[in-house]
Amino acid sequence: MSMRRRQMLLLVGTGLGAAVAGGTIAKLISPGSESKSANSPDPQSSYTAKAENVSTRGNEQTPLLRFTAIADTGTGDFGQYAVADAMAKYYEAKPYPLVILAGDNIYPNGEIERVKSVFEEPYKPLLSKGVEFHAVLGNHDIITDNGVPQIEYKPFHMPDRYYTFRQGSVQFFGIDTNVNSPWKKQLAWLEESLAASDAPWKIVFGHHPIYSSGFYGNTQAFIDDLSPLFAKYNVQLYLCGHDHNYERSKDIKGTTYIVHGGGAHTRSVGKSATTAYAIAKRSFVALEVYEKRIVTEAIGTDGKVFDRGEILL
Repeated sequence: MSMRRRQMLLLVGTGLGAAVAGGTIAKLISPGSESKSANSPDPQSSYTAKAENVSTRGNEQTPLLRFTAIADTGTGDFGQYAVADAMAKYYEAKPYPLVILAGDNIYPNGEIERVKSVFEEPYKPLLSKGVEFHAVLGNHDIITDNGVPQIEYKPFHMPDRYYTFRQGSVQFFGIDTNVNSPWKKQLAWLEESLAASDAPWKIVFGHHPIYSSGFYGNTQAFIDDLSPLFAKYNVQLYLCGHDHNYERSKDIKGTTYIVHGGGAHTRSVGKSATTAYAIAKRSFVALEVYEKRIVTEAIGTDGKVFDRGEILL
């Protein structure tokens, strides 16, 4: 059954659990509500900070895993291609086996008929090398048939609305952060899966931000109910999009939060008490996982690293 394009009220909730009881998630964005700004040019960032220095630890040269992350990509226009080309050039220098695709994979309405022009063609250089994309659903993706055709599209490697997979020492947990997600069931699954994992590194990814200084800001319901799970089960990193900018948070109770929604177009971003670095810039994130640390690099369409961070185990 196709979902009609509709406007959902933004609710201020007392927590995700309470929001679930009422059938909606507090402060989530309705499908299609971003499209007005989708083709706007890059604005100037209202905050620019000096990138943190990352120490060199002995002879630690080869990462256990390297991967990249993007979101808000599926436009099929010059912005997406600019980022995709930078990702392909990065691959030639530093090969990687997987990409985290954190939602809004197909604009404007999640139509699977557009997958060739907004996914297969832009990322053809990576797909031809066997790079796997692991996706979750964004608010634009659920407009058509609640995202089911994207779940069934094998190159998205999305077996369900939420799922987990492991790559060496890293376990990834993809979640559906949309307002109509089966939240009660999903939260129970997430806690059970986190508790069962013996992976040294745990990374959760979804579409909507938890902490953000961008257009939509923090999602209080997620701060109330997801962040405590991250702290309890040692989730070191949360990756997301929705806000069309780049932002890396400070360490918040053991978790770093990275918004990487500049996969095609951008909006302005500010600074908050939790911000380590933020900028409105078309970009992707490259991550290198070592035994005791993860090095994160934000890379622009010019191929230059403009922010670098370190997460310690």
